[in-house]
Amino acid sequence: MKIGLDALGGDHAPESTIVGALKALAELSLEDRIVLFGDEEDCKRRIQEAGGDSSKFDFCHAPENISMHEHPTKAVVQKPNSSISKGFSYLQEGKIDSFASAGNTGAMLVGSMFTIKTIPGVLRPAIATVVPKLKNGSGLLLDVGANADCKPEMLNQFAVLGSLYCQHVAGIDNPKVGLINIGEEEEKGNHLTIASYALMKENEKINFIGNAEGRELFTEYADVYICDGYTGNVILKLAESFYVATLKKGFKDDFFDRFNYERYGGTPILGVNAPVIVGHGISSPKAIKNMLLLSRDMVKSNYVDKIRSAFN
Repeated sequence: MKIGLDALGGDHAPESTIVGALKALAELSLEDRIVLFGDEEDCKRRIQEAGGDSSKFDFCHAPENISMHEHPTKAVVQKPNSSISKGFSYLQEGKIDSFASAGNTGAMLVGSMFTIKTIPGVLRPAIATVVPKLKNGSGLLLDVGANADCKPEMLNQFAVLGSLYCQHVAGIDNPKVGLINIGEEEEKGNHLTIASYALMKENEKINFIGNAEGRELFTEYADVYICDGYTGNVILKLAESFYVATLKKGFKDDFFDRFNYERYGGTPILGVNAPVIVGHGISSPKAIKNMLLLSRDMVKSNYVDKIRSAFN
């Protein structure tokens, strides 16, 4: 297995990406290789300085970086030698099995859609994130930012994507799917949620249990929570603030600790033709390590093949 990593992606790159890659390497099998996309000589030097062995890695020289503030589509087109562009080129050609970056999220989404492309039958890919449960374990929320405006058919497909991910990557048998709404009753909500409810109710590929209110998000009520990207992103940013608030208040609690992004490493882009993981811009070495391990798990699960079968 070859796992691609954007060595230049993130606010603290390449220091954090190199150290994180070394930490991940220690937990990967001997058959697994990490492919670093960035300035090759600089990467090798930093690996040596960190006490690692550069011969344990593969490299693709990609000296250009797409910054967080650049226009995603223009940057991907105008910077063919950037670490993100090169990463997707390798992924398209089958030279790597997955690609992960803590860099420009928009560029990662553009690269996914226009290089490796969406799986036939999938209307739009979605970005998913983990949500911790109060008692134990975690659920999945999607979309959290890829699609601010959605159609009912898209939310219905997100339910299938999220359900398959929970089943084959997270190991949850017959995951329960809930539709984020302002009330539990079937007739509640706006035009989008009412129409989506009707579609999801008839969808035999998911275990749909009905509407889910915001207060149920961190409970055992469901395993997969579905919403449009606008709503999901607001929820995600609010949830992230919980962890920051507990740190500022000096409050130590296992549940709130599970809001720490470092534990999960990154969020997958679901519905495209290969495993793609997007990390937080402020990713630490621990987050980079876990992002690479998630990449490994997605490849091993054959999740993409499961989606292809479902949408055939």
